[in-house]
Amino acid sequence: MVPLSTFAHFETVPASLALNHQGQFPAVTISFDVAKGVSLGRAVKDLARAQKEIGMPASVHGSFQGTARAFEGSLANEGWLILAAIVTVYIVLGVLYESYIHPVTILSTLPSAGVGAILALILLRMDLGVISLIGIILLIGIVKKNAIMMIDFALDAERNEGKPPYDAIYEACLLRFRPIMMTTMAALFGAVPLAFGSGTGSELRRPLGVTIIGGLLISQVLTLYTTPVVYLWFDRLGAAMRRLRGGAAEPAGRGPSGTLPFPETQG
Repeated sequence: MVPLSTFAHFETVPASLALNHQGQFPAVTISFDVAKGVSLGRAVKDLARAQKEIGMPASVHGSFQGTARAFEGSLANEGWLILAAIVTVYIVLGVLYESYIHPVTILSTLPSAGVGAILALILLRMDLGVISLIGIILLIGIVKKNAIMMIDFALDAERNEGKPPYDAIYEACLLRFRPIMMTTMAALFGAVPLAFGSGTGSELRRPLGVTIIGGLLISQVLTLYTTPVVYLWFDRLGAAMRRLRGGAAEPAGRGPSGTLPFPETQG
């Protein structure tokens, strides 16, 4: 028999009672928290940069778990989620109005809502997290009703009453102004308790309310002016495409050059 001390030595040192594994690899978990006023997104970026600067060997790999991993997963899918919502809305509106162009007119109101939501979050120093993303998706359904109310009336006036596009959208703006303001104010005031409420869980609800209020305020101011302009522009585009195809005749109310008639001033 050969003594163990012939080819090895032993000593007493502190060691772990168990060796944790993640998958088939030994793993060590390092917990962290963010300082006050620092977002989780910024912490994730700083940790990833520090990991590169350390220069760890190729055999060592780092990954996030828990809340940080859920945050990365939400960021990876939020673009596809918003795109899927917009495509779904376009398909539904296209079937509803039997048009390829005017659903784009309705969707043109969405950027103003997104800008308003992000500006509100920046002003109040809040993060664009999962709850804020839910608020932006809600705005897709709330904000486009302004354009739907006007365009639905204008298309009906064009098709059933034979009005020219300018007169149809002008009358739609006048008659639909009150319902648009009523529905917007109802949604806006409904979000006020979410944005300014306090108590248990208020930090989770507050970004949702701020997102909705900011998006509604900006979109309400802009869409009342931009929607008629976009409607007339796309109507001219549709007429030009029909002329290029040599298909349907000119819509009522248009001149030979495809310009829109404007009411004459009386002296």
